[in-house]
Amino acid sequence: MKTKRKLKPWVIKAIIIISLLGVIYSSYKIITRKIHLNANNKIQESIVKNITIKEIPGNKEEYSINFKSLKERNKDTVAYLEVNNTNIDYIVVKGTDNSYYLNHNFDKKWNVAGWIFVDYRNKLDGLDKNIIIYGHNIKDGSMFDSLKNTLNKSWYENKDNHTITLVTENNTYKYIVFSTYSITPEDYYIKTTFSSDSEYKTFLNTIKSRSIYNYNVDISTNNKILTLSSCIGDGSKRVVLHAKLEEDNNE
Repeated sequence: MKTKRKLKPWVIKAIIIISLLGVIYSSYKIITRKIHLNANNKIQESIVKNITIKEIPGNKEEYSINFKSLKERNKDTVAYLEVNNTNIDYIVVKGTDNSYYLNHNFDKKWNVAGWIFVDYRNKLDGLDKNIIIYGHNIKDGSMFDSLKNTLNKSWYENKDNHTITLVTENNTYKYIVFSTYSITPEDYYIKTTFSSDSEYKTFLNTIKSRSIYNYNVDISTNNKILTLSSCIGDGSKRVVLHAKLEEDNNE
């Protein structure tokens, strides 16, 4: 008859220590995340004081952003972004790469939630073919977590949600959504330059054909577009929104 082998005391101690370290590390991550989310929420609360939105005749809105004050706080401030029926209502920054603001907030403090930022290759002068804005999928609903709303039938079938607002120091831009979808991580949809109209046309046709909903929006090489991107779920997928610029709305 076989007898069970007892674990040696040092093995038991090692298992206990490893288990304790695992608990400590998990607790540290949870606490750190909570602290960082609270910090970003406080920043957002203070930032909105620099944003004024007034209703004007014609069921329109007039945006007034105190860029001077915001730039004194963070010189990387470049725009304000609003997406209807989501929690996306943020000042946008631009770094020297696409990594810094993945883990730094508006005050340039290390933060796991990062901030909303535009692709460093973009120039917000109205000339870029594809302006790309990124944000993390934060489970408390902040940053770009609610971008996933755009994949819901209740969102994309409501035409009131199809207009995206981007305000820079010089202009207020209105974009009309023409494509929303989820996809595995790739570099294709975040191209910012195109060698020819033919290449750009292929690009536009491709990203439009991916949409889970037909927005009935015509798109051509004469159009400039805005792309919003975030991770979704466990991070193995991206949720993507594309919208075309209304050329006659610049102020």
